[in-house]
Amino acid sequence: MDDYSYETTVDVRLRDIDFMGHVNNATYATYLEQAREDFFRDVLDISLVETDTVLVHLEIEYVKPIEADDTVTVALRVPELGDSSIPIEYEIRANGSQAATAHTVQVLADPETGGSQSVPPEWRTRIERHR
Repeated sequence: MDDYSYETTVDVRLRDIDFMGHVNNATYATYLEQAREDFFRDVLDISLVETDTVLVHLEIEYVKPIEADDTVTVALRVPELGDSSIPIEYEIRANGSQAATAHTVQVLADPETGGSQSVPPEWRTRIERHR
């Protein structure tokens, strides 16, 4: 069907719904964040909270509205790791059909220098194995 290597389900909460009766556009970024957290936890065995990653790029293309009673999943893949960056491509799905596509880039920050640091070899191995 597709080449997304990871998929997770997110809950549509009452507060996600706007005055037009569908999920507010800004909430899609929260769904991506939840999918990243699930991916880091399930694939890398670490929470984003425990990492020194920062989001440096976020791009969302909306395809169709998500309704309050839809089942929402987020599929993602890591196309190719950079030295210090983790680019991620997403597909947000409502009842199995594409609602949005997105792209983010996480960069590992060095807390001592404020610059970037290389993706740990163990993370590279786990991400490659998961593809």
